[in-house]
Amino acid sequence: MRIGELAAAVGVTTRTVRHYHHLGLLPEPERRANGYRHYTLRHAVALARIRRLTELGLGLAEVRDVLADDAGKELAEVLEELDADLARQEAEIRERRIRLRALLEQGLPAEGPVSPELAALFTGTAHLSGSPMAAKDREILALLDTAAPPEDRERMAALLAGAFATPDAVARGHEVYARLDALAEAGPDDPRVDEAARALAALIPRGLLPELPEADIDHGSGFLRALYADFAPAQAEAVRRALRILAEGPV
Repeated sequence: MRIGELAAAVGVTTRTVRHYHHLGLLPEPERRANGYRHYTLRHAVALARIRRLTELGLGLAEVRDVLADDAGKELAEVLEELDADLARQEAEIRERRIRLRALLEQGLPAEGPVSPELAALFTGTAHLSGSPMAAKDREILALLDTAAPPEDRERMAALLAGAFATPDAVARGHEVYARLDALAEAGPDDPRVDEAARALAALIPRGLLPELPEADIDHGSGFLRALYADFAPAQAEAVRRALRILAEGPV
């Protein structure tokens, strides 16, 4: 058989056959006097086995191990590993579908797909969405939600949900955002900055934020620097003072 006939017999392309030759998976056949490769039934049998193994999901390196006569893995061992890997993927897909269904049932927030816990929080605090500062908070929470491990996401969402669980807490939230929004055109030395900082510090749940060095709070480093830069000067100063109050102890 020529290469085209071999490829057609097994159901692959001639390019695939040449690739397997290049990788050493399929031995090169002898060439006849006219220069053409001459494939035998044994080549077709070997190529068919390679195709079956790849269709099971084995990578070509694993196929080489299976086909090796000496130091290769036993086929049963490779298939056991593949089955375990597929089981992990199956569990991950089930978990992703559960999260997707929860998001679809709760409704997608403007910030895009977030965890079900944060989506529920956003739904419960939709009444605050008219505040520009609240909108920034939601963006920041969506960012933290993406970066945090699952247990931290759940803890953060639970603490925030508790902070807005009562009518009084909701009213305090409205007041804090109104104070911060009012600083949009103010300078950092505006007397309202201190009032907004104290109100914000009183609203933030204990344990929500990690311990921050004073130097990081004052001057900002990494994430905090970017956070301050995203606010108007007076708003950034209010957030900075609120973080300093929280670092000093209970409000």
